[in-house]
Amino acid sequence: MATKHSDSLNSPSLAYVNSELHVDGVSLKKLAKKFPTPFYVYSQTTLLSNFHEFQGEAELAGLHKPLICFALKSNPNRELLKVLAKEGSGADIVSGGELLRAREAGIPASKIVFSGVGKTAEEIRLALREEIYSFNVESIEELELINELAKKEKSIARVCFRLNPMVKAKTHKYISTGNKTHKFGLLSSDILKAAKNKKLWSHTKLVGLSVHIGSQLLDLKATADAIKVMGSLSRKLPQKTLEFLDVGGGLGVAYHPDEAKKLPTTAAYMKVVARALEESYYSHFKLRPKTRVVFEPGRRIVAKAGFFVMSVLRQKISEDQRFLIVDGGMNDFMRPSLYDAYHGLVTVDEPKKTAKKLPTHVVGPICETSDCFGHHRPMPPLKTDDKIVLADTGAYGFSMGSNYNLRGKPLELLVTGKKSIKVINKAQKYKELK
Repeated sequence: MATKHSDSLNSPSLAYVNSELHVDGVSLKKLAKKFPTPFYVYSQTTLLSNFHEFQGEAELAGLHKPLICFALKSNPNRELLKVLAKEGSGADIVSGGELLRAREAGIPASKIVFSGVGKTAEEIRLALREEIYSFNVESIEELELINELAKKEKSIARVCFRLNPMVKAKTHKYISTGNKTHKFGLLSSDILKAAKNKKLWSHTKLVGLSVHIGSQLLDLKATADAIKVMGSLSRKLPQKTLEFLDVGGGLGVAYHPDEAKKLPTTAAYMKVVARALEESYYSHFKLRPKTRVVFEPGRRIVAKAGFFVMSVLRQKISEDQRFLIVDGGMNDFMRPSLYDAYHGLVTVDEPKKTAKKLPTHVVGPICETSDCFGHHRPMPPLKTDDKIVLADTGAYGFSMGSNYNLRGKPLELLVTGKKSIKVINKAQKYKELK
């Protein structure tokens, strides 16, 4: 039977072949016979394609020496990071652990930016010794500490102010980061005051400005507005020469079919970035500074490259409510329970065209009502041990997982692009739980 792509998932890696769902030519049904569910499986082909598209479109938009710093918080798997490192990726980190992981994966310290509001003295010392590209400073107190520790280390810390542009992004309130009420970044007035305080700069050097307004962004107006605020601020700084401007990350993906209709292309996003930088920054200099542009994408690179495979435990029918109970839970993949996030659900065995689909709650075994992957989803008749797939789980899946209910974290597999499978993280055993 000819290969047919699943039109319900909008994923380049998934296709039904002879009525079985495949990822890059590898049968998920056969994988589920070899490895116990639940497990994650990633497509190296999609991961690389997304990274190359992001890098390529930045260059086509004329952005100077674009540095793509992959956000480790979205997915810190060593093997995935190694794949990206070989392609020249940098890293956006928010902890000492992520710094060590990035370095272990082969990402040069000269391509690492350290974000986050709660950097500890120990983490700062580690980053100073590694000589990272930049600290994205989020408070005056943090800058004071970095300066003090750099003095003790007899070094000069490269710092970048993270600007809070007071721009409201159209996204979920829990993943919006650029408004005055949010804990992230510094206001323009605070940055200007700190930039003029010579006591803060004895062992630090201002090399850039950054802005990040949130995640899963589908409307680029707020992005453009934030970049313009950053450009305007840069012209008021006493340090007139900046090495880079960091425009953050957050570009969304189409989880829901409706999101696909309004999803900006990567090319459109880069044009918005280039235009905003031109209007607010470059056009104001007679001699155009060759200021590098830094990006911090995570979701856009890895979300569509991952899938979560689960087995049906049983069905449960309570009057007019139909439940499909699966072996994956919110401890394995938290986004639906945390954000009420939508993810596509599809069966590994292709449903017959005549199969009647009924509204179904797809739920896990965790002792929480919120442990649900989808409400009232149209699902065909399924029985115990049938396999289903939760789509687009490459970002904020395993990385946000836990051992709640004393459940071990699941196996992670990588399809390398040659129909070969690589175990990139073994399933956690009970004796390994704390």
